[in-house]
Amino acid sequence: MELETSRRHLRVACLGDSFTFGLGDATATGYRGWARILADAIAEDHEVSFCNFAQPGATSADVRGRQLTHALDHRPHLATLVVGLNDTFRSSWDPAAVRRDLLDCAERLTDNGAVLLTARFHDHGRVFRLPRVLARPLHDRIDVVNDIYADLHDRFGGVQVDLAGHPGVYDPEFWTVDRLHPSELGHRAVAHEYAEQLSGLGLQFAPPALELDGLTPTRRSELQWMCSQGAPWLLRRARDLGPSAVRRALRAA
Repeated sequence: MELETSRRHLRVACLGDSFTFGLGDATATGYRGWARILADAIAEDHEVSFCNFAQPGATSADVRGRQLTHALDHRPHLATLVVGLNDTFRSSWDPAAVRRDLLDCAERLTDNGAVLLTARFHDHGRVFRLPRVLARPLHDRIDVVNDIYADLHDRFGGVQVDLAGHPGVYDPEFWTVDRLHPSELGHRAVAHEYAEQLSGLGLQFAPPALELDGLTPTRRSELQWMCSQGAPWLLRRARDLGPSAVRRALRAA
């Protein structure tokens, strides 16, 4: 799908999970995130209608079943489709279903005129500093999701950011205290990557600034977040990964 770069009004629809919802980039009016930062940068030179349908915790099935219809109703010229990490952490992991969900979303969006913004994931186990017995199955599952996104990009085009290739993705400053959600710096870096690729397609606008202007988290707010959200989430996902890790260990014995 080609982007009509002479268009002055652009409709942008965002599908995904907490990464696209904007967790980690708090402002006085709520969470913002890379997609909003990117849309605001585009809006400096174009009229932009922006809708973010991403929801924390969403899986590929959630995006297909709950978000896609709303996104299609928006008739987007640009559509972000970044989801799959939550699938890899669950005991219900089904790579064939993830492939079907993502390819169906991509096909329906592009058939309706959208240019896709997708991503390939980095090694989350390395960011989380998981023990090897848990990191290995997670790494293998993320590789599967990345292969799906590579196939999707080959079929439908658009722009794709390889998060593993970003030089700062394993730096602590890139992440919030839970090491799951990007910090404001991380969100801005991702938005900047997409802006450069869209400029390569001929969409002319100044890339978003890397200077921070959101709310600076305090030690107290970080501790509250970890106790109420971060640690419980990691424990639940570790329990989901546990059976796969045990099966791998038994096969290797």
